[in-house]
Amino acid sequence: MQNTATPTHCPYCALQCGMNLTPAPDGTVEVSERVDFPVNRGALCGKGRTAPAVLASGVRLTSPLVRSGGELVPASWDEALDRIAAGLRRTRAEHGPDGVGVFGGGGLTNEKAYTLGKFARVVLGTSQIDYNGRFCMSSAAAAGIKAFGLDRGLPFPLEDIPKTGCVILVGSNLAETMPPSLRFFNELRENGGTLIVIDPRRTKTAEQADLHLAPRPGTDLALALGLLHLVIAEGRVDEEYVQERTAGWEDARAAAMAHWPEYVERITGVSVPELRETVRLFCEPESAMVLTARGPEQQSKGTDTVGAWINLCLATGRAGRPLSGYGCLTGQGNGQGGREHGQKADQLPGYRKLDDPAARAHVAEVWGVDPDSLPGPGRSAYELLDALGTDIRSLLLMASNPVVSAPRAAHIEERIRSLDFLAVCDVVLSETAELADVVLPVTQWAEETGTTTNLEGRVLLRRRAITPPSGVRSDLEVLHELAARLGVEKGFPTDPEEVFEELRRASAGGPADYSGITYRRLVEEDGVFWPCPGAAEAVEPEAAGDTAAVAHPGTPRLFLDRFATPDGRARFVPVSHRAIAEEPDDEYPVLLTTGRVVAQYQSGAQTRRVAELNAAAPGPFVELHPRLAARLGAAEGDPIAVVSRRGRAVAPARITNAIRPDTVFMPFHWPGEGRANTLTNPALDPTSRMPEFKACAVRLEAVRG
Repeated sequence: MQNTATPTHCPYCALQCGMNLTPAPDGTVEVSERVDFPVNRGALCGKGRTAPAVLASGVRLTSPLVRSGGELVPASWDEALDRIAAGLRRTRAEHGPDGVGVFGGGGLTNEKAYTLGKFARVVLGTSQIDYNGRFCMSSAAAAGIKAFGLDRGLPFPLEDIPKTGCVILVGSNLAETMPPSLRFFNELRENGGTLIVIDPRRTKTAEQADLHLAPRPGTDLALALGLLHLVIAEGRVDEEYVQERTAGWEDARAAAMAHWPEYVERITGVSVPELRETVRLFCEPESAMVLTARGPEQQSKGTDTVGAWINLCLATGRAGRPLSGYGCLTGQGNGQGGREHGQKADQLPGYRKLDDPAARAHVAEVWGVDPDSLPGPGRSAYELLDALGTDIRSLLLMASNPVVSAPRAAHIEERIRSLDFLAVCDVVLSETAELADVVLPVTQWAEETGTTTNLEGRVLLRRRAITPPSGVRSDLEVLHELAARLGVEKGFPTDPEEVFEELRRASAGGPADYSGITYRRLVEEDGVFWPCPGAAEAVEPEAAGDTAAVAHPGTPRLFLDRFATPDGRARFVPVSHRAIAEEPDDEYPVLLTTGRVVAQYQSGAQTRRVAELNAAAPGPFVELHPRLAARLGAAEGDPIAVVSRRGRAVAPARITNAIRPDTVFMPFHWPGEGRANTLTNPALDPTSRMPEFKACAVRLEAVRG
């Protein structure tokens, strides 16, 4: 271990903030600022600053565990790997390849995500693979592909945000979810631009806005359509742009005109004057952006909702132009790259479609297999989890904790318990890992090298800074060993750069083309934006790191000349308002929405093990309006039961005027009695297969005694 600083990136959200790591003499790791990285310019949130705490041996797993006599006990690596191979082999023999499922995570590096998808399809032969990124931005991805022909979180760098004239931020509390990014929005306002925040709660982000709209949860689609109606009625459509760069306007126009302002006010609770002011602020500057996050996306109509916001951008000429556009604020650290390279049920590396014969042929050639041997598309994430114990009898799970994070979580926990065999690879003993037959301790971000793709589409190199404990192996080593035990001796290297070189070839010519990117370029250029085509197939192995062999500069800004559709035009998609899957009624009269707090991350499996973060956010709560609290006779801190058709959660009351009187909010980071996802509705978007996390009907009960 060398006591020198290693430049790398945070393990948490999709900002992938730059940081330096330095091993200390006492065995700990010190984090310091890395001011040269443009995304965070040295700034770090509390999670990033304390990330090394999870590296400690008393916190993380350091030995394989196997179930014996109902308990998880330490075991050797050979015993643990043999058990996994035997369990998967037995299931395939008894139930066929699709009897085995694979579930990945948006925190896996590109190399791991790529190898996991290849392992599922080549070694196991199963179609049943998906990942928790399905719960992140799949609706935005589906809408982006429909409209633009390509899905990348942001089509421009974050540095463009302060230079635009107006940003509409829909359903994002980035002051708590991505704190270092808030400076770009503060700079926007300092430069004379306008920030409009749309959120049912007056969050810390909404407090920074020039205008805050607080619609009823699940009505973002109607809100976007109402704004487009006003754009048309007030003569603010960019007719020349629409004619030259888009298709499908007339149908989208007709759909929007059915959503007049007073009708939208009744649906959303946003007043007509607020709607008109939003249109004025958005349309008057030369440039503007719409950015969405989980609020409008995690709905059973999330694809249509995002599509409506894209239509607003297209009608006003705010896409494919400098300092303008639609973008999605990706959540997980590698949520973007995780689906580009094969974890998603319907995709092959390079963002190729699994049911495209040409895509299958290209990837099969790289993998050295018959295209016909590759399985077809499988189930989406929730559908896969729902099938556990019935159609899917064994599961290999990496870097995910669905016992806490999945909708209708109590049901999913039951499905996981009903499996014949469960193997989990993780850095900590999560609530899901506690149910496993075998748990493998794997390396973490600071202990391994690999690439991630941040919310801008910037491919980055995380660099190994410390040596992992002796009892820990990388996910790539795990997949290599399992492949060998299941009869595939070659094709699963353990060196991440060797995997990336293969990924380059597999992605070449695809929508997410990484073929012009090398580890050397990532170091020298501090990241490269995809698509970045290059002569990857022609590069000799010994010259693979030679930047002279690859000339493409990468693509920081998409769509400036044409969109990624066959004719280069963006597509309007006509959409209309429809209700959420579960509207309130007499039995369940209140709406529940869920989200994050600044000191915890996702299911909390790692952050809940950090003392400083737990001190700041020790447990779940129910945020409710004083009127609701008065009706219940509840005071601040009193236990409140929130009951839906799927279950019951109990947490202390947090009473505030910052939320609508018809809505309650719960953060989703905790298991047990306060598990918010016990309540959430798994109703799926028909296109993206995204569950409706953001709105379901509940009732509240005061807990006495």
